[in-house]
Amino acid sequence: MASQRCDGCNRRVRIGGGIGDFWSFSNDGPTEGMDLELADGTEFFLCFDCIERLPDDRDARSADVEALPRQDD
Repeated sequence: MASQRCDGCNRRVRIGGGIGDFWSFSNDGPTEGMDLELADGTEFFLCFDCIERLPDDRDARSADVEALPRQDD
């Protein structure tokens, strides 16, 4: 399964699909993030933990993603 860094916390997470899954037929677990287009037109790949941290009382913006705590590997 392929992986990609979360634009919020910088953690490497699994993403489903792609040629790696096609050849190996592996099922290493579910996808752990997704691409989001925010209210201000910006796009980010965020893990589900970071998506949960975004405000739910208003439309999320790029400043909200930049305010997420980062993790150093």
